[in-house]
Amino acid sequence: MRFTRLAATASAGVLVIGLAACSATGGKPRDTGGASGGGSVDTPRMTIAMITHEVPGDSFWDLVRKGAETAAKKDNIELRYSNDPEAPNQANLVQSAIDSGVKGIAVTLAKPDAMAPAIKAAEAKGIPVVAFNSGLESWKAMGVEEYFGQDEKIAGVAAGERLTSDGAKRVLCVIQEQGHVGLESRCAGVQQGFKGQTEILNVNGKDMPSVEATITAKLQQDSSIDRVLTLGAPFAQTAVQSVKNSGSSAKVVTFDTNAALVDAIQKGDIQWAVDQQPYLQGYLAIDSLWLFLNNKNVIGGGQATLTGPSFIDKSNIDAVAELAKGGTR
Repeated sequence: MRFTRLAATASAGVLVIGLAACSATGGKPRDTGGASGGGSVDTPRMTIAMITHEVPGDSFWDLVRKGAETAAKKDNIELRYSNDPEAPNQANLVQSAIDSGVKGIAVTLAKPDAMAPAIKAAEAKGIPVVAFNSGLESWKAMGVEEYFGQDEKIAGVAAGERLTSDGAKRVLCVIQEQGHVGLESRCAGVQQGFKGQTEILNVNGKDMPSVEATITAKLQQDSSIDRVLTLGAPFAQTAVQSVKNSGSSAKVVTFDTNAALVDAIQKGDIQWAVDQQPYLQGYLAIDSLWLFLNNKNVIGGGQATLTGPSFIDKSNIDAVAELAKGGTR
């Protein structure tokens, strides 16, 4: 399997964290039913909030939640998950979690400036906060305890280098949420790593028919585009349809995975995906809070804990297919 050293290290880290856990001593929020059962630890039950910028319907977040739910069940945690793609609303969800008396908060920082006041409010109440998935360049300055995710710039550079080795000449990098620091870093990394030409196309990720129409129009306008790089699995599947609609010969590649992507890669509709291991991000975010609250453990030594990037393509898709379809990738 063609995993990078970073991804392999992160995966090995799960075993270490699991051992540490065993030896430790010490929109509208909704309770996650999958995490309501008794855990495998004997520590007192506590409530932890996970608050993301998920756009409803984006199946990437199903994998994040599955990881979080698994950790919550093991750690005897009541997990309260809530989400809103609009940063001011996400910040309000953080404040609501603070007001409800949660013991810890796991949060994404797609738009750090908007989230900063709410993070400071949590810290003022003595509530530990960990970040995951987005906010790599901001979490330390915001006083967040730990970070779990991939370095989006490094992942973008790796994608750009792979596009070069694939023989691509002109790449369209599709950003589904303008102003999202992680997505913009991905495209910036691609521009750095790719030897050909890169053009950025902003689309409205909340409106998939609009995404399809915008990519189709761009491909019809510019027949020199030979790769469409999307930054999320659902958008890759939409881009495949746009390529067909436009009569383009461009190939589709993407960041991130979901269950449907397995079939698309196996059939060759999508060439490869950059995997940041969302299940691992969700798991580590919740488990790290349990470790900190019960034993003051901090993962990463003051540095981000990287969960990617790695590549999934036809050479290794069969090995991860069942995991991805089962929601544990």
